[in-house]
Amino acid sequence: MSPGTRATPLAGMSFAHLDLDAATRLLLSPQGLRTGVPWRLVNTWSIALAHRQRGYASVLRGDGVNLADGKPVAWVLRALGRRHGSSTVAAQVRGPDFFPHVLDVGRRAAVRHYLLGGTAETLERLQTVIAERFPGCRVVGAEAPPFRPLTHDERAAQDERIRSSGADVVWVGLGTPKQDIEAQRLAAALDRPVVAVGAAFDFLAGTKSEAPRWVQRAALEWLFRFASEPGRLWRRYTLGLLFFARVALRDLRRPVVRSLPVGSLRRPQPGMRLAEEFAVERVGA
Repeated sequence: MSPGTRATPLAGMSFAHLDLDAATRLLLSPQGLRTGVPWRLVNTWSIALAHRQRGYASVLRGDGVNLADGKPVAWVLRALGRRHGSSTVAAQVRGPDFFPHVLDVGRRAAVRHYLLGGTAETLERLQTVIAERFPGCRVVGAEAPPFRPLTHDERAAQDERIRSSGADVVWVGLGTPKQDIEAQRLAAALDRPVVAVGAAFDFLAGTKSEAPRWVQRAALEWLFRFASEPGRLWRRYTLGLLFFARVALRDLRRPVVRSLPVGSLRRPQPGMRLAEEFAVERVGA
């Protein structure tokens, strides 16, 4: 992480004070591309699931960079930042915005991308759209893993395909929480940044409808998506939002936590957690 970058804690996780442009610069910086770090776009549902699943909570609280995906998370982080006297805040960075923005900006440095997730049909359409919208963007591999756990041999073969492709950045779209768990594993195995971006593949490919910008600005994207897939998303946008509201209120009522500068992004060493890069200090009892 670049000098001077800070982070704010929420629900036991640390969120970097980055907006879309700053996050893109960091990921595509020489240091960012050299370091095996998972990048996570954390939303209210991620936080709700982490409360119920300790293993997933340890992933979100461990090595890597957490960005605020979703207005509710960004709102609470902004409130916490102001309450703690921070001059910067963690801005909202949507996965469906981050993914194409990095593809676009990365063309200047001929950054190589690998796409992991979705279906074969979605990936075929996605690569066509990328070639049309971002001429010169280098997608060096794409695969849709089966909807079941991989065997040891299958996983090893997948890792080798990604490694031999020469990809600089790996994008994972496997759904929450699977994609965050896989991003953590891949970043350590491949020693390169791995970004978990949720439905960004589907939105850019056009296989799912993305909320119009005015809906996003009005903080109603959740309602748009819920109406599009009520059977799949009702838990996320009812129970998830309710639980997040409880967590947010709890953290807002706690003694002041002062965000500290984030150190330099560097390759994790055995036994070292990048959580120390996002250190926070409790002030007061």
